[in-house]
Amino acid sequence: MIVLRARRAVVGEPDDVERPAAVVVDGEHVAAVLDHDAPVPGAREVVLADDEVLLPGLVDAHVHVNEPGRTEWEGFATATRAAAAGGVTTIVDMPLNALPPTVDVEALRIKRKAAADRCAVDVAFWGGAVPGNTGELRGLHEAGVAGFKCFLLDSGVPEFPPVTDLRAVLDELVGFDGLLLAHAEDAGLVTAAHGDRYADFVASRPPASEDVAIGRLLDAARATGARVHVVHLSAATALPRLAAARAAGVRVTVETCPHYLALTAEEVPDGDTRFKCCPPVREAANRDALWAGLADGTIDMVVSDHSPCTPELKRGDFGAAWGGIASLQLSLPIVWTEASRRGHGPADLARWMARRPAEHAGLTAKGRIAPGADADLVVFAPDAAVTVGALAHRHPTTPYAGRALRGAVRATWLRGAPIAAGAAPRGRLLAAGRTA
Repeated sequence: MIVLRARRAVVGEPDDVERPAAVVVDGEHVAAVLDHDAPVPGAREVVLADDEVLLPGLVDAHVHVNEPGRTEWEGFATATRAAAAGGVTTIVDMPLNALPPTVDVEALRIKRKAAADRCAVDVAFWGGAVPGNTGELRGLHEAGVAGFKCFLLDSGVPEFPPVTDLRAVLDELVGFDGLLLAHAEDAGLVTAAHGDRYADFVASRPPASEDVAIGRLLDAARATGARVHVVHLSAATALPRLAAARAAGVRVTVETCPHYLALTAEEVPDGDTRFKCCPPVREAANRDALWAGLADGTIDMVVSDHSPCTPELKRGDFGAAWGGIASLQLSLPIVWTEASRRGHGPADLARWMARRPAEHAGLTAKGRIAPGADADLVVFAPDAAVTVGALAHRHPTTPYAGRALRGAVRATWLRGAPIAAGAAPRGRLLAAGRTA
């Protein structure tokens, strides 16, 4: 038995609060959360430094690992090492850009085989919804995927086309209360991008493209009663419609990403395609409105949308370069740097980046420090200054290179033990909150 004593810890059930605490770990689980000085006879003591906060392990519910098939872009070994270095103890892998994409049970089996014994943290999986696989969705659900990702426009890879009958997909999912995650941009309002001017790229994917697609998704969810989720919200103009739909009983959740909360269009140098993502990073006023949506609960969670590629694919102009940002290892300090400036505290981080993503993905043992939960823990120094340097991602290409951030991860614990550099991977493959 181990007891971790912290003058600052984010603990609690049902809500996260920051307080002094002694967290008792028995095997892989949290056995008790006690007052800081409570005696725990026979336990090994781990005492956090005065400048450290104990957080629940983060759950990143939007990660493109790309293995098998495009392992040269990333891979389970490198992605999960990066996650551990960044305080992320569970990732949920997207069904693309792996080959084959996770659109049937056999593809899920192939992906799990590729991930087995290679993961430094725990891993769950999303399935995919594409034309022609509606009959596969229940089987994937029963095999343990957390839900289903779809695109409402071209995905960027030919093997994962956009859905053509959104209502049919939702009619199928509502039969077993499945969750649909949608990349919501409208193809009719997105124009071809080209050239080195970042302003031209932003103009090619205007806020209206998100507004229209999100409206279509909400209408279909309202008509069917299905659960839906908006991935990587970029356009703050959609927030009032999302809030109104939720108030009217539509079962919709929303995520945004560190790059939309930290970066601004005004700072992107022309030609610097490291900043390219879809939908794009928008202006500073839009960023501030997203923060307001996060603060008032319209946006539920923050996830990385880690979407790396080889350096060669990031070259060229804003039309040709791959549209994805690598940030899995950096999400915590990126978000904390901005959140702390706006008066938010560590309990907000735990809610946005651990508890809510875990609930979203149905990972009932994850995302909180409470009795019975997995003992996934992060020792975080919120006032430490860090500069982005070497990363554990397969490729270091990131718009954050050299950026000064606030907050350092000093230790990451997975199910009751620290993740040691160079140690054999202990991550498990999860199925709807269970061990696969």
